[in-house]
Amino acid sequence: MNIIEIENVTKRYANHVALRDVTLHIPQQSVFGLLGPNGAGKTSLIRIITQITAPDAGRILFNGQALNEGHIAHMGYLPEERGLYKKMEVGEQALYLAQLKGLSRADAMRKLKYWFEKFEIQTWWKKKVEELSKGMAQKVQFITTILHDPTFLILDEPFTGFDPINAELIKNELLELKEKGVTIVLSTHRMESVEELCSHIALINNAEVILEGAVKDIRKLYKSNSYEIQYIGNKIAFTNALWTGFELLDLKEESDHQIANIRMIGDHSTNELLQLLMPHVQILGFREIIPGMNDIFIQKVGEARKHEEKVSI
Repeated sequence: MNIIEIENVTKRYANHVALRDVTLHIPQQSVFGLLGPNGAGKTSLIRIITQITAPDAGRILFNGQALNEGHIAHMGYLPEERGLYKKMEVGEQALYLAQLKGLSRADAMRKLKYWFEKFEIQTWWKKKVEELSKGMAQKVQFITTILHDPTFLILDEPFTGFDPINAELIKNELLELKEKGVTIVLSTHRMESVEELCSHIALINNAEVILEGAVKDIRKLYKSNSYEIQYIGNKIAFTNALWTGFELLDLKEESDHQIANIRMIGDHSTNELLQLLMPHVQILGFREIIPGMNDIFIQKVGEARKHEEKVSI
């Protein structure tokens, strides 16, 4: 079941088309990566989902209902542009933001106490926001984003400003929230975060969705039938053992072994490949090369731009 269904959404600003006939679906209890180059249309889509702006055409369903003001209470949004007031004390501001989201003062204090202790930031309560580092302020804003227990979260570049330890802390919190039933949209340029967290993605380029689906399915779709083989032995014997069904893409030497990348051509099996090689070299490792999301991102956006250039000629 999908928590969000976006159907044929278009958004224009004067003569600029920010979104063009965008359709995508966000499954419940998923971590959904919203990807794309700068200026692709991601922020415009986020602003429509959070009802900061409205689409010029198309519609959005939230749990099967037309998106309306009542759904805002079920959402949490952490924008890339941070919005804390620098002169306010951290605790005072967190309490204020929690009450804006409908929590009573007593509930807000109870929940803030829990999260400040969990993140080990109790001593920050009386500090002013301007005294905090970027990462520290980001922690506070993350807490205020999830404090009202939203069922749907949108996080725009949530790891900005974090060192590796605190980035890992936030990743673990996101996975825990997902296990509790929360759906998370993650807009980021950090492909390693996509690999670690996202089960589904949509790639937007030049106002259009050019790729959407489950990460595991997309990676399988873009695999090139290539394999990495680590071996010990004579590289000439290794190369000669290959026949016309296999193409040697790359061969490099390490201190005590060699690494070859090979692509299978036609209808051949990994067993055939290993049977050809094993009489001549000692195989240390063998794995299929499946492209990462960064490689797929670059390839797909590059293909889209080449197509646009051809169309414009």
